Amino acid sequence: MNQVLFHLAFPVTDITQTKAFYADGLGCEVGRESPSSIILNLYGHQIVAHVTHEPLAPQRTIYPRHFGLVFTQEADWESILERAQQKGLNFREQPRF
Repeated sequence: MNQVLFHLAFPVTDITQTKAFYADGLGCEVGRESPSSIILNLYGHQIVAHVTHEPLAPQRTIYPRHFGLVFTQEADWESILERAQQKGLNFREQPRF
């Protein structure tokens, strides 16, 4: 099977904060960017943050709204974890694998 890529769009309230977390923090490449959206490359997958003016209810846990990567090599997981820790990103829950 050829590599399968995904596209995910999700709501945010602030493009600058989103870019800081995903691009500066996790190392995603930035594609097109506007005041209302930003396209990011997350390990070859396209994620798009769109500004919403509707209130986003905070979740008490990671469910139901979340997404993530499934790593086939533990070293890849360790690499992104180390980067996130070096960049001082906040974790909702303690990282584990």
